[in-house]
Amino acid sequence: MSAGTGEIDGDRHVPVVGEAGSDVVAAKPSPPSGLRFNSPLVQVSLIGLVCFCCPGMFNALSGMGGGGQVDHDAANNANTALYTTFAVFGILGGGIYNVLGPHLTLFTGCSTYVLYVGSFLYYNHTQRQPFVIVAGAILGAGAGLLWAGQGAIMTSYPPPARKGTYISIFWSIFNLGGVIGGLIPFVLNYNRTQAASVNDGTYIAFMCFMFVGAVLSLTILPPSRVVRDDGSRAAAITYSSVSAEGIQILKLFANWKMLLIFPAAWGSNFFYTYQFNNVNGIIFTLRTKGLNNVFYWGAQMIGSFAIGHLLDFSFSSRRKRGLLGIAVVSVLGTGVWAGGLANQLRYTDGKWSDKLDFKESGLSYAGPFVLYFSYGLLDAMFQSLCYWVIGALADDTETLSRYSGFYKGVQSAGAAAAWQVDEHKTPLVSQLIVSWGLTTVSYPLLALLVILAVKDDRAPAGGVDGDGKTPPP
Repeated sequence: MSAGTGEIDGDRHVPVVGEAGSDVVAAKPSPPSGLRFNSPLVQVSLIGLVCFCCPGMFNALSGMGGGGQVDHDAANNANTALYTTFAVFGILGGGIYNVLGPHLTLFTGCSTYVLYVGSFLYYNHTQRQPFVIVAGAILGAGAGLLWAGQGAIMTSYPPPARKGTYISIFWSIFNLGGVIGGLIPFVLNYNRTQAASVNDGTYIAFMCFMFVGAVLSLTILPPSRVVRDDGSRAAAITYSSVSAEGIQILKLFANWKMLLIFPAAWGSNFFYTYQFNNVNGIIFTLRTKGLNNVFYWGAQMIGSFAIGHLLDFSFSSRRKRGLLGIAVVSVLGTGVWAGGLANQLRYTDGKWSDKLDFKESGLSYAGPFVLYFSYGLLDAMFQSLCYWVIGALADDTETLSRYSGFYKGVQSAGAAAAWQVDEHKTPLVSQLIVSWGLTTVSYPLLALLVILAVKDDRAPAGGVDGDGKTPPP
């Protein structure tokens, strides 16, 4: 995170060259001025737009339940294949990015999103699953490449003192994709209150956005060509050998820190299947599903900002901030899932006869809408909390990249399992309880991890002491 012009390393304020309080006087090069294409800000914004167009639109489509189809079987099987390959390529993607570079890696990854949505357009006319399932498996590999590239760019392009700001910019643009993507089915299916599956135009619109994202990925510059405002260049990430990385990745499965975070990683995408297919996908009319997704992904932006601010600025002690964050998310999570259980008991058989519509259902729509909005809010807060804990476990990029890869791989494996749980018609109350239970079990384990592994430095949150003064170096 950043404060002023200095970098916060853990909880310690590190003055930068030329900063007040620093004894180092830098020669002032002629820094590039103006909004430049090769600046970190433009490049990070571009990768944000790429993710806006591809995974952002994918999130909007998934949020409708069943990929926009009344029969969820095809989407469930496709997503099982997707997250199975994603679990593998999420871990391997970093090395592939390092070999192929940003253009080929990102363009290949983005192209698989277009293929995936195209398979649902095909399914709309044929009702044949094999192509959809194969496209899902291919998308899993492509998504692993895309997110590996995105992670490499976010690690190496921004200036050290501004990484928190740049990450916030990326996530705001990315989640805006889910918001805009939710408007597409809402507008194109507005007058089809009784329609079951989305029309062809919806899928074509998603494909157009994703194609634009693939083209935009070709504008991402390699790190050697990215020049920061101080004149320095972004350094390329250095990866170890394939064999060394393989050994280190295997060791993660015996790492006690990763074992403590395992339930949180497994559960962090597990609940998507239940929320998308069995809440938004069952309760609401087609056009209302799209509208709900606008607010679901908008809630993600609010939740991420709120928990991020609390985790950075609530207490001087980093460990206390982590524990407070866990406490807040656990209380909110208990309330939201309890409300979800109360709502689920209204349709234990998985059937909701009178679909709720934002325009026609009146107050009956309000409660389930607030619940679905709260699910989005909780999701962002829970996942942001997990990433904050991971980031507090180490300082070096090499270790954190492995930790993040482990988290993403386990997360995708959990999602793959969840889609099959729903495919096998597991009672919805059971799905809710398992989703609730996974997150609930993770809270004390995350707290134990913070207590044992997160170190406190003497400087407080935000790089200032209790009376608002910057601590000496």
